[in-house]
Amino acid sequence: MPEPAEHFDLITMGRIGVDLYPLQTGVPLPQVESFGKFLGGSAANVAVAAARLGRDTAVITRTGNDPFGTYLHQQLKEFGVDDRFVTPVDAYPTPITFCEIFPPDDFPLYFYRRPKAPDLEIHTDELDFFAIRSARIFWITGTGLSEEPSRSATLAALKARDKAGITVFDLDWRPMFWHDPDTARPYYREALRHATVAVGNLDECEIATGVREPRACAEALLEAGVELAVVKQGPKGVLAVHRDGTTAEVPPVPVEVVNGLGAGDAFGGSLCHGLLAGWPLEKTMRYANAAGALVASRLACSSAMPTESEVADLVARG
Repeated sequence: MPEPAEHFDLITMGRIGVDLYPLQTGVPLPQVESFGKFLGGSAANVAVAAARLGRDTAVITRTGNDPFGTYLHQQLKEFGVDDRFVTPVDAYPTPITFCEIFPPDDFPLYFYRRPKAPDLEIHTDELDFFAIRSARIFWITGTGLSEEPSRSATLAALKARDKAGITVFDLDWRPMFWHDPDTARPYYREALRHATVAVGNLDECEIATGVREPRACAEALLEAGVELAVVKQGPKGVLAVHRDGTTAEVPPVPVEVVNGLGAGDAFGGSLCHGLLAGWPLEKTMRYANAAGALVASRLACSSAMPTESEVADLVARG
């Protein structure tokens, strides 16, 4: 029997797809000869990352009604993520994402999500609002706001959630999914009104707030309605500011970068783990940074998500 909905530590809502990553590092895509196939998509990866740390997780999303969709269901189950809220869409194929790998900091992404990705076909009347409200953490992404009907479904889920427990808005700005930044900002502002935590890098924070300096970004996110603002600054580490005045600014963990694309999702899953554990803010940020660093040192995203012992070991080593 499946777990009752109220048992979920984390429910994420948003993007899923198949990542096809080159098995040759530093080679342009036209010259790549072989690829590895992995579960991908930010919402799915965050759920996997938290599940690896022992949390009960589920994801709300949709796939194509095709073999790649079947593969994603299989992967979610293998990673311990409940797939009951993952449904097929007959009209659109499961999305595929390619990347190029040029360490340490160049990882171009190529999204094949046209004419439309199934994960943007989430409908309000199909949502399990009881499960959404009862989850200890509910996590949504900016991509989910980019098109209807997913946009309305995401906002309806946030309103039904009504800031129960912890509600995280992953700013997740992907410019190729929007006509221009000005069309995104009103929906970002509305989502921030219903979230308790906002997470994003400087580009994403600028879309949401109109400012770019890290401290100003955090203050603007708090003013927009959240209780905790987490601003990722790349090589400068992460800044976290809570409404109660608690602040943590921690440096990144140095590793030899293999593929930086999954680091943010590992950070997100570990952030959830720390919030659920009730850790002090600085401990949570250091732990999440370490998890992100571990994934950056590996090729894949979902299958590279670290275990508790791996993260704790890296934190202990400083």
